[in-house]
Amino acid sequence: MTNGNYSTSLEPAIRLEHLHRVYHLAGEDIHAVNDVTLDIWPGHMTAIVGRSGSGKTTLLNLIAGLDEPTEGNVWVLGRNLGTMSERERLDLRLHKLGFIFQSFGLMPLLSARENVGVPLRMRGITPREREQRVEAALAWVGLLDRAHHRPYELSGGEQQRVAIARALAEGPQVVLADEPTGQLDTRTGRRILDLLRLLVEEQGITLVIVTHDPQVMMEADIVHELSDGRLIETRIKEGVVTPGG
Repeated sequence: MTNGNYSTSLEPAIRLEHLHRVYHLAGEDIHAVNDVTLDIWPGHMTAIVGRSGSGKTTLLNLIAGLDEPTEGNVWVLGRNLGTMSERERLDLRLHKLGFIFQSFGLMPLLSARENVGVPLRMRGITPREREQRVEAALAWVGLLDRAHHRPYELSGGEQQRVAIARALAEGPQVVLADEPTGQLDTRTGRRILDLLRLLVEEQGITLVIVTHDPQVMMEADIVHELSDGRLIETRIKEGVVTPGG
């Protein structure tokens, strides 16, 4: 539950504790993530920012359970990913997490409606419920009239709205977004950002955005900045209160 900009939950949606991810390349250790500890609170828009190579995308992959830390722990919705099997992590991604990508991640031969329904098919949702969820999600992003169009028939902003609808239809508690405005012009990016804000305010979703977009940094409730794999600063927007604050 949320109340304005204050989350009523006393537990973080995501907790990272002394997280390290080291890659071994050409005999050299690359510290992509270096001793990062932070909490991401439910019902907020949180941005993870930094220059290219700062470790932000690696961090997102660790949160999603798509990569495993060299050291440290990741808790998502109260569960330690390190104690879960790959099947349990897959179930977590299917049932609790939603994903939005910079490249939209749409299947080019499928219509908008079919793209939104793909994750629901994977979960075995009945056709009737699937259609209801897909229609509601497309209506929420304002694309019901474009439901039968394929990605190449849609603008970049429309494609990203389909991607948001796909994440929303799954009924996630947490949405992870990797550079969701990265391929959009400033005006379209602003519209997508407004829609992402509504995911938080109207749907109560915890939103984590990896970005270098200044618009996102200004909009986010909380900004965690990385440099060379380390957390160097956390900024909280004026008026935003967290249980850990």
